[in-house]
Amino acid sequence: MTKRRRTAYLGVAVGETARDTQHPSWHTLGTGEVLSLLESSPEGLAAAEAARRLVRYGPNELEPPRSVSPWSVLIRQFKNVLILILLVSTLLSAFLGHAMEAAAIAVIVLFAVLLGFIQEYRAERALEALRLMAAPDAVLIREGKLVTAPARELVPGDLLMLRPGDRVAADVRLVEAVNLQLDEAALTGESVPVEKDAAPLVDPDAALAERKCMAYAGTVVSNGRGRGVVVATAMGTEFGSIARMLTGIETGRTPLQENLDRVGNLLARAALAVVAAIVILGLWRGEALVAMLLFGVALGVAAVPEALPAVVTISLALGVQRMVRRHALMRRLAAVETLGSTTVICSDKTGTLTRDEMTVRNCYAAGTWYDLTGSGYAPEGEFLREGRVVPPSAELAELLRVGVLACDACLARDEETGRYRVQGDPTEGALVVAASKAGLERDALNARYPRVDEIPFTSERKCMTTLNRDGAALTACVKGAPEVVLAACASELAEDGERPLDEAARRRHLEAARIMAEGALRVLAVARKEVTGRSDAEKGLTFLGLVGMIDPPRSEAREAIATCREAGIIPVMITGDHPVTAAAVARELGLIADGRVVTGAELSAMDDDLLEREAQEIRVYARVSPEHKLRVVSALQKRGHVVAMTGDGVNDAPALKKADIGIAMGITGTEVSKEAAAMTLTDDNFASIVAAVEEGRGIFDNIRKYLMYLLSSNIGEIGLMAGTMLAGLPLPLSAVQILYVNLATDGLPALALAVDPAEADIMRRPPRRASGGIFTRGVVALILVGGIWSALVNLLLFAWARASGCSDREAMTMAFVSLVLIQFFKAYNFRSDRHSVFRRPFANRWLNGAILWEFALLLLVVYLPFLHRPFGTFSLTRGDWGVIILASGSIFPVLELAKWFLRRRDTGRSEPAEKKDPPCPPFAKGGTQ
Repeated sequence: MTKRRRTAYLGVAVGETARDTQHPSWHTLGTGEVLSLLESSPEGLAAAEAARRLVRYGPNELEPPRSVSPWSVLIRQFKNVLILILLVSTLLSAFLGHAMEAAAIAVIVLFAVLLGFIQEYRAERALEALRLMAAPDAVLIREGKLVTAPARELVPGDLLMLRPGDRVAADVRLVEAVNLQLDEAALTGESVPVEKDAAPLVDPDAALAERKCMAYAGTVVSNGRGRGVVVATAMGTEFGSIARMLTGIETGRTPLQENLDRVGNLLARAALAVVAAIVILGLWRGEALVAMLLFGVALGVAAVPEALPAVVTISLALGVQRMVRRHALMRRLAAVETLGSTTVICSDKTGTLTRDEMTVRNCYAAGTWYDLTGSGYAPEGEFLREGRVVPPSAELAELLRVGVLACDACLARDEETGRYRVQGDPTEGALVVAASKAGLERDALNARYPRVDEIPFTSERKCMTTLNRDGAALTACVKGAPEVVLAACASELAEDGERPLDEAARRRHLEAARIMAEGALRVLAVARKEVTGRSDAEKGLTFLGLVGMIDPPRSEAREAIATCREAGIIPVMITGDHPVTAAAVARELGLIADGRVVTGAELSAMDDDLLEREAQEIRVYARVSPEHKLRVVSALQKRGHVVAMTGDGVNDAPALKKADIGIAMGITGTEVSKEAAAMTLTDDNFASIVAAVEEGRGIFDNIRKYLMYLLSSNIGEIGLMAGTMLAGLPLPLSAVQILYVNLATDGLPALALAVDPAEADIMRRPPRRASGGIFTRGVVALILVGGIWSALVNLLLFAWARASGCSDREAMTMAFVSLVLIQFFKAYNFRSDRHSVFRRPFANRWLNGAILWEFALLLLVVYLPFLHRPFGTFSLTRGDWGVIILASGSIFPVLELAKWFLRRRDTGRSEPAEKKDPPCPPFAKGGTQ
């Protein structure tokens, strides 16, 4: 930017928002005060004044992200240690005359560099997606006239008109609201449209979701109409605040990237040390300098796992394919493995832990409670009374019939997917579904009792009334807030018919409504009356009962949360919804037992140190803002946690980007959240996150298996060469044989380990520490035991063969074949670093095929005469094979014994999974499932 743009409101520069102390709390001011402060009027700004302000404050659009040079991104990819090692390996292989191997390594390098370039270059697209959410045009009042202008020309003080379907173009303080409802899910996480009015609030620190007199940029008008004065534009809006947070967040490196960098540094030093040591030892023994240099380089190449990027990429790519089948799409390959070390999953409530489909749970008719089974919009379920299935009573049927007649929503079924969806208000949709469960179809009811008039819902009246024709009679059907509807009732429908509604009965019905509300149910009261017209339609009504509904938890989410606990992963709910609703859903899911819910206001009162301590124990956050989500993620990360964060709205984008693994919702998610996230769920289901974590753990395990196998094999090769030199024996392998062993072990068997099936107990282990690295003490012990035993066995075999009269070529061939076989056997041993090799030993069919193929090639090298000279081999006898198999097969009991000792050591030392909360019953009477 060449200059600072002034935005938000008069006299305030960019960077200051509604949360700054200098900024007036617009939602606490009366409309007259707001207009006065902004030097505006009910007729709007004059065109000349608007033009002056546009010059002064700049256009109403988010600042574009800083451009990143593609060349700088590309050059950064070559700063990776492993990439540099591979480039050196390419040059060394070419120098030794192995053009095919050099070309293969070069292709691997190119693939790794391009993949990193594409991922990094796309990383900042979230801000661009946020900019595209701005409204293109806006309807304004200027000089008392309605005008349509580009949204980018809005300025503080403009008077903005709001109509159904409009995307709000700036932050506005409402001066008029008629039945106005806004969909603020993208900004606040509210699961249902929010009713708005123009009355000021008292609390200056009220959460965004509770500022009923404000409309924010990027939200959508779902019902009614309104008018508001623009108080913030561009980077001064709530959207601008989120954009600023996005630009200030650096995406961290994944645990896998950190681990591979450490491995690369280690192997680089090891390769140089090997080359130097072998050359020095050879020269000390009197070998020719050129011969030893070539031999040392060959052994150095063997020590470098040039297939590691290929193995990692293949592991991640195949894991991504498996995750697609489990409803998870990955944007960054490296992030797949991050899932495996996840210790905390911070999940949104609506649509992820719940179905995002309002469902009637309870009905209260004629003083009797009924529970409804089933969830979502599928019209499938039964009515329960005291736990027993019962047919709907006449009073309950009348309650549902009248309730549906007072609804505008309808139920539709998608022919392709077979799923039901509601067209219209979700609350009304829940009523329609409940009536359908009782055999009352909306279309048939509307045909039987046609609507002739209606009195629409308003936030002041808090009820809706329709007038329906029933033959010659006219019936008023009313639904709305229980306190409002009951106040208008003079009678009630009981089991013995209609009777007067006395105060005791009125208090009893209000108590029933309170019980439902405490169970986090949204409660509607239903009443009716025969009338002559609109004038008496909402007086002297007959009370029919109450309906309680909620967005129900997903049935699979509770099981997934239990799996999290077993796996040592802490599940946390972070939602913009009301604390009561959040607590009720969390209890039903088994997320909390004590009901403690921390609100955004409480979070604001905590300093960072206190939040860092408290975050370890808090399981539910409600009424939170984007800053709160970001603080929670940061606090957990400071405690050493690897955090997965889910979200679907614009408000979630900063936290998604900050989290170690951001997870966006594919169905309800905005493009902003998808671009900020590393993973997208195609079914918006919490259970899919847990499945993805399982895949991530399996991928890391497979990468570790590969490295265990490879490094143990390399130690065996290097140990054999160093041992023979120290023992004064001739070299047991030629340079060509070393490279062949390297090719046979680094090739197909190693790649097969990258697709090894996950171990059965993978989700019954605690998460590994992200900072712990690939090489735990147990892993290092197995690598050393396997490598040292391999070196020792083959050294003894080579010495024995020479001592028993075998020629040098035969002894070298026996050592060569034994080295290859012992590494094949180790491939099976290293399928697990804890379980016995005899537990499902042949479960990896790819490994079985790879070993058979490589063994067939080994036989050709040993027995085809024309290959004897280049490979320096000899046709072995049956006796030779017997000795070789006995020697190489000894690796099985040695590694089994090592695993047994490690299991004994680890018994009782593994990190315990998070303590499970005791089971908590769902809603109390009047709020049961």
